[in-house]
Amino acid sequence: MAQKIAWRGTLILEDRLQTESTVVAENGFIVEITKRRRIAGIKVHDWGTDYISPGFVDLHVHGGDGADFMDGTLDAVRTAARAHLRRGTTTLFPTTTTGSPEQIARMLSACREYRDQWQPAHGARAEGIHLYGPYFAETKVGCHAKEGRRNPLPAEYRRYFESRMVRIATCAAELPGAAAFYRAAARAGCLVTCGHSEATWRDMEKGFAAGLRHVDHFWCAMSSVPSLRAKHGTPMQASMAEFVLANPEMSTEVIADGQHLSPELLRFAYQMLGPDRLCLVTDANRALGMPAGNYRFGPSEDGAWFQSNGKVGFTAAGLASSVVGLDEMVRGMAQASAAPLPEVVRMASLTPARRAGLKDRGKLAVGQRADLLRLSPKLRVIGPPVVGSEFFG
Repeated sequence: MAQKIAWRGTLILEDRLQTESTVVAENGFIVEITKRRRIAGIKVHDWGTDYISPGFVDLHVHGGDGADFMDGTLDAVRTAARAHLRRGTTTLFPTTTTGSPEQIARMLSACREYRDQWQPAHGARAEGIHLYGPYFAETKVGCHAKEGRRNPLPAEYRRYFESRMVRIATCAAELPGAAAFYRAAARAGCLVTCGHSEATWRDMEKGFAAGLRHVDHFWCAMSSVPSLRAKHGTPMQASMAEFVLANPEMSTEVIADGQHLSPELLRFAYQMLGPDRLCLVTDANRALGMPAGNYRFGPSEDGAWFQSNGKVGFTAAGLASSVVGLDEMVRGMAQASAAPLPEVVRMASLTPARRAGLKDRGKLAVGQRADLLRLSPKLRVIGPPVVGSEFFG
């Protein structure tokens, strides 16, 4: 039987802070939460008044430390997963870009190998992938390579779903074949999402009927009332944003790096959606942890070029995803929204975990995985995260 181990500090629980408390774990899972300071026969790591937080869960992430998951190698997956674990992400969903079917299949294969061989020393857990590209609207490709964009084809995406690696699946709702894609993704047990899209309310309604329940990075690469007017004329039409705000079954995500969205937009998103419908994501690229310079977004051989200034990625046309981790997003959201700390952390842990169908992580509770972070009063990750009772480092 594995030896029990414990940590003591101020717990960030699902709905409150609990001071001077101890989390006890065994075999990688939390088995007790107690106010006792000393427990016979158990080593207790005393973190004083620092916070003990559940590990973060990132639904939307492309890479880090010079690697992109679309590089399609085990080494690239490990490099990026380690980069994000150091920043508090204990579970992530490697996210595809636009690319050829062969490149996407290579990425799935590398992520499967990583998942099957995973150990805490390798980096954040990867329970599956986010099939994000290539099914984008032509006018909303953003920083992704335009050559790899296409409409959804059943013969292609069925292979991805049959791999049982896809846990989150994105497609622009207005594309031909989008509804069939959504139904197939829902049958495969995926969180079904719309992104890089010029969808109208009616497109979203059709998608919702087929299983759509989430929208990628709110206000970024998505339709708006003005963009739909330019495309469809008058009367003006409601867009993805209005549909999400009006429908209580829909969730979305924000990039709270201080570069993509202003503080008032982050605060508005929190006020309108609340911590159970709003997720924090990084959408981070390979420039995370790297010096300012030029980088490929997506596969190293032919991904689109972008620049990083150390704060954000960008192209001549606009922003190109973030270059910081979920720890930075948590700090940004806490400052912008003034939300209670348990709710901010929930947006980076429990809410994304539940949306992705993961019931065994995301909060500090008996029966949950012992994926823990030590956070300072300023919400900075101190020391190596704990992944399944083991210290990463």
